[in-house]
Amino acid sequence: MNSNVLVVLFFALTAVYCTTPSQNTQTSEILTVSPASLTEEEKAQLDTATFAGGCFWCTEAVFERTKGVKSVVSGYTGGIQKNPTYKQVSAGMTDHAEAVQIYYDPEVITYQQLLEVFFGTMDPTQLNRQGPDVGEQYRSAVFYHDAEQQSLAKNYMEKLDSSGKYNKPIVTQLVSYEKFWIAEDYHQDYYELNPGNPYIQSVAKPKVKKFKKNYPELLKDNVTS
Repeated sequence: MNSNVLVVLFFALTAVYCTTPSQNTQTSEILTVSPASLTEEEKAQLDTATFAGGCFWCTEAVFERTKGVKSVVSGYTGGIQKNPTYKQVSAGMTDHAEAVQIYYDPEVITYQQLLEVFFGTMDPTQLNRQGPDVGEQYRSAVFYHDAEQQSLAKNYMEKLDSSGKYNKPIVTQLVSYEKFWIAEDYHQDYYELNPGNPYIQSVAKPKVKKFKKNYPELLKDNVTS
């Protein structure tokens, strides 16, 4: 069996794990809190960012470890269907993308820094996919909440595109935020609750490792996993 066939088989297996999650009762440190547990005073001090960067288990895990981030929620956005389910979205039956909603303290971390982490931990040149996960539901996108976020994201994407960092153009979408649908409970903090899942080990963990290596100044204190 040649190496190309082995690579194809590896991606096929990991993609299965992403679309057929196991529910593991093993837990480790949860690094953020549910938005529902935030007080009104806390919410008033936080800003919101929404990103889609492939399987939300990976994106959520990265931002849970990012300094200044108070809460990260996995969910669906970018489509017109109401109350989408994981079964529908993962099967490509909707226009939605898997995404995360990030509640952060702008006094600790800026939207610009969040953009840098987002683009630095996924491949913005892959169209309708991230690694082994293929389909429009795994597209990369920045869903801006206001004109300032739109401008920052647009400028940063143009800067990256002209920097020579990538040998292909950036295809990440820049889209106005409309509505975010929270994913099922078992998707929240999935990386923390399912450390032994093969997909987490082979796909999500390397992304977290990359974040920790490239952005040590943005890593929360006392994070070990």
